[in-house]
Amino acid sequence: MNGPLYSPTRGRVAHARTGREPLVIGLINNMPDGALQSTEQQFSDLLARAGAGYNVRLRVFSFPELVRGEAGRRYVEERYESIDALWSGEFDGLIVTGAEPRTATLPEEVYWPSLTRLLDWAIDSETPTIWSCLAAHAAVLYLSGIARRRLPQKISGLFRCEKTSNDALVADLPTSWRIPHSRLNTVDAEQLAAAGYEIVSFSDEAGPDTFVLQRGAPFVFFQGHPEYDAGALFREYRRDVGRYLAGTMETYPEMPTGYFDDQTARAFAAFRNLAERERTRELLEGFPGRDARAIPPHLWLDPAVRLYSNWLSALGTECRSEAATVAGAAVLRGN
Repeated sequence: MNGPLYSPTRGRVAHARTGREPLVIGLINNMPDGALQSTEQQFSDLLARAGAGYNVRLRVFSFPELVRGEAGRRYVEERYESIDALWSGEFDGLIVTGAEPRTATLPEEVYWPSLTRLLDWAIDSETPTIWSCLAAHAAVLYLSGIARRRLPQKISGLFRCEKTSNDALVADLPTSWRIPHSRLNTVDAEQLAAAGYEIVSFSDEAGPDTFVLQRGAPFVFFQGHPEYDAGALFREYRRDVGRYLAGTMETYPEMPTGYFDDQTARAFAAFRNLAERERTRELLEGFPGRDARAIPPHLWLDPAVRLYSNWLSALGTECRSEAATVAGAAVLRGN
């Protein structure tokens, strides 16, 4: 799908926009309690940077079936809109995150009915949607029957991705850039291509990075995490080390690839040697990285902003086109 990412609207109701009327983006944040607020903040910050030329309004939702602790439930009840407001709302675009898996297959997850309803709703309303990481895997499974494949070990780190398309989503990006990936599963490029998806960026180490599909409105799929802040991979690594020390993970997690500098990596390697000899929960108190220098620079910020800026630009262009259509129709009626 070379050229423009967005085709003219067919089923969406056009409404005229004037001045700084906002682009309304729905974020369906299904992350577990420990990452709920940080994920919300990451997307909010990225949209603020990418949408500097727009008045972006973010409305936040979460699937009600998700298993949450008391603090997580209270936060969602107090800060998020009811999912019923999503079904009756009008949005210029949606962003959907994944949820921590609790079953062997995605259709067994308690939120699967809500997710498939959301997919059908996005198709019927022709709402451009970004599907992030596990949500991308679930959407591809439902739309095309492509099942994700378990990897021998978790992909975690910063991976170089090559531009493989002239799609508008990657306009003005360099030929390659680095983006965080953090996942235990993947979808195969060959199956995606055979089902009509266009891969617009690809990593030799991490596989398909970004791919797109036109379903009434365009769907964008990220296997990576351009929204991550600079410390996100560090926090995930520390969480997984904590799970190993607590006995809920069998093997010690690998360090994120291409993320830490040599000095920091040596400190984490030394801690791993200690942890594998003396595996106790208390060791996590001595985990390296309390020093802010352990957090690397936000090397992927510029490409992440460009990706989302291109996406928002396409939404804004579509909205301006809708407004022009409505205005033109009004002129014709007046004549």
